[in-house]
Amino acid sequence: MAFFWSFPSVPLLGLLSLFLTTTLPPPSNAALITTTNLRFRKPSTITVNVPVFREAPAFRNGETCGSPFIDRIHVAMTLDASYLRGTMAAVLSILQHSTCPENVVFHFLYVRNEPEVFSSVKSTFPYLNFNVYLFDSRRVLGLISKSIRQALDQPLNYARIYLADILPVDIKRLIYLDSDLVMVDDIVKLWGVDLNDKVLAAPEYCHANFTNYFTDAFWYDPVLSRTFEGRKPCYFNTGVMVVDMNKWRRGKYIQKVEYWMVVQKNKRIYQLGSLPSFLLVLAGNIEPVHHRWNQHGLGGDNIEGKCRSLHPGPISLLHWSGKGKPWLRLDSRKSCNVDHLWAPYDLYRPSKHSFEE
Repeated sequence: MAFFWSFPSVPLLGLLSLFLTTTLPPPSNAALITTTNLRFRKPSTITVNVPVFREAPAFRNGETCGSPFIDRIHVAMTLDASYLRGTMAAVLSILQHSTCPENVVFHFLYVRNEPEVFSSVKSTFPYLNFNVYLFDSRRVLGLISKSIRQALDQPLNYARIYLADILPVDIKRLIYLDSDLVMVDDIVKLWGVDLNDKVLAAPEYCHANFTNYFTDAFWYDPVLSRTFEGRKPCYFNTGVMVVDMNKWRRGKYIQKVEYWMVVQKNKRIYQLGSLPSFLLVLAGNIEPVHHRWNQHGLGGDNIEGKCRSLHPGPISLLHWSGKGKPWLRLDSRKSCNVDHLWAPYDLYRPSKHSFEE
């Protein structure tokens, strides 16, 4: 059954103003994915409790849009049951603020055969243009090191490293987005950033204490500590990236990132999940994008996830990186102020309705 749907665009006004106070064959029981259809070989079906969502409206292209078959905007995200509610909100926000929503193609990566999840995406977004791809977790199981938060250790968090291997080779440029964010601006603006011959573009934060992302074992090692010589390393968040796929392939960036994952296994040079390996390879050598495209850290820190306020300045994308996720905090009635910026994009339909004064 083919998984291709498209979706249109309706402008949304000023919500923010209200709240600114190495390739392996797939295992024999895995789903095999092509860019046009889903095929299952000896499917190992996993029954999961998938939230029920209301159907999203159909968004259509504006008059100035090019062909949805030629002028495509490719967006990659991960897909699993535990973050599905966040994914649905992210997709809705992108489409709702896009001038040319029918030109946006979503590429979802998954590690487990969860048919209910695929069906939920289809029923919630009947017109969505999307494909799903199996990420073989065996590529990273021997490379993942335990981090400070269990959620960061999941194989799917490392799938972004392998996008150039998994997605079709005719995709030259790609936007990668995490599932815990919403976009409040037209994605075509992010798609059109000038990479200036760099492999990757992302908001860059040079005032962050970069040394905190690596352990003393790294900084006191006479060889490892010279890794950043000749470049000015700045923090960037890998939840929002524009990637030149051809440069990623030609530059063998998969192998470069994997190298540092092996070093980490042996020497424990950082505490987080996949992020530090990206920093080691690319920090100080990316094309910086305006900070408005990743208002990150809204989920608080990685341990307690306490509430945080918005950063000053304009906002095009809000990102709940950190432990606290807006749907969990809203459901527990322990929400932060910023979580109410996410709520309008929540398509979740609870089985029981409660009425409050």
